[in-house]
Amino acid sequence: MKIQIDMKNYLKLSLYAFLLGAALILASCQDEDPLEESFDPEQTLTTDAEGLTLIKKVVANDGSGDNIIDGASCFDIAFPYSVVVNDSEIMVETSADLLLVEESLDVLEDEDYDFQLNFPLTVTMADYTEVTVDSYDSLYELADTCVEGGEDDDIECVDIVYPVTVFTYNPNFQLTNTIEVENDFQFRRFFAGLAEQDLMGLNFPVSFQYKDSTQVTVNSNSELTDIIRKSQTQCDEDDDNDHNDDDFTEERLDETLVKCPWSIGRLVRNEQDDSGQYENYYLTFLEDGKVTASNSFGFKMEGEWQTRISDYRVVVDLEFEDSAEFNGTWYVYEIVEGIINLFNENKDKITLEKACDYKPIECSDEYISEYLKECPYKILNEDGTFFEELTIDFDSELVMYVKNPNGTVVDEGRWSISGNVVVFEGLSMTLANYIGEWQVIECGEGRFKLKRNTEVILLVMQCED
Repeated sequence: MKIQIDMKNYLKLSLYAFLLGAALILASCQDEDPLEESFDPEQTLTTDAEGLTLIKKVVANDGSGDNIIDGASCFDIAFPYSVVVNDSEIMVETSADLLLVEESLDVLEDEDYDFQLNFPLTVTMADYTEVTVDSYDSLYELADTCVEGGEDDDIECVDIVYPVTVFTYNPNFQLTNTIEVENDFQFRRFFAGLAEQDLMGLNFPVSFQYKDSTQVTVNSNSELTDIIRKSQTQCDEDDDNDHNDDDFTEERLDETLVKCPWSIGRLVRNEQDDSGQYENYYLTFLEDGKVTASNSFGFKMEGEWQTRISDYRVVVDLEFEDSAEFNGTWYVYEIVEGIINLFNENKDKITLEKACDYKPIECSDEYISEYLKECPYKILNEDGTFFEELTIDFDSELVMYVKNPNGTVVDEGRWSISGNVVVFEGLSMTLANYIGEWQVIECGEGRFKLKRNTEVILLVMQCED
């Protein structure tokens, strides 16, 4: 009997010990971080993780598309609305209508003009929340939160390829929801609903697309963070307020330039409009990197060209040995149908206009020779003067006779042509100083321009009626 009582006590004590041990183990586990065993930073993001912050910026609303209207890249104005340019009202109902506004302002680029917005307006912020503004003061107050060209709340150089599956967890790492996200708006609003203690994860792999349409796939949070971080330096986010700073690729510019010759529609250097001097000039870009500048009189010179990316912008480098007017690095800030606008750091401007029908005069040796023999030519300096009124007869026997206004021969020599170079020789009197090789730099019906070193002369046809 005594043995049985001891056994019961033993069993009770054993049970108490077991329960006490279990309680201690449970208490010990609760004191530890509940995510210590199950939290994987490569698959799960906390609300303060860098990867989550970067994703928010990728899916944020890009407000730079209408900077021509509001001058702010961190929000855009919701369609529809209207603007007034010099008393002309323009309805803006789609993104395409922004081009109508830009074209209206381009026409007035060098003039004073009046631009007005019609209030009230609704603006969409980076997180897709909407705010109503009823005055310029309210609009400017919002715009002050943006930094032109700076780090606003969006990343535009890379986009998420949808759909993407997202998981949410509570702090105990228990799955609370599975969501399929279809676009940036849904993703950004999803972030707005996350509580501070919530966790999220992506169903990897996830793909991203760059502005040049190439794609990259990531399989972890660290890869995702690295891709987004690096993308921020790989393109021009166009967050500035220069509405002429249009988006296009280097490849598109190359294809456009070589398609046709381009006339010089406008040339401004050192704040001086020299367009009139170059209205008959044309640039022809060749695929081998050569470019020719020519005019309707047959003048032609060769140079080199290349396009490249500088500070995320497309530039054209032009280099002519004898033409400082075109030389230099030109930023391309606008391509519209048949027109390319260029500018440089000195605010010089060139407007190129497509001229597919342009056919330059072929200034061949045969052409020059035939026209020189056709009639007498007056010899002039480039400014239209000369030390004496003289004409030259170039006969078919390659003899040249220099005559005064009375028709008296005052000098005589020989002439020849080869490789667009006219050679004067044998002159011993009035034009003895003009012996030598003269490069034909312009030719046309009744007019030739010749150059020897830095000296230039004109030969102007003097046919009798």
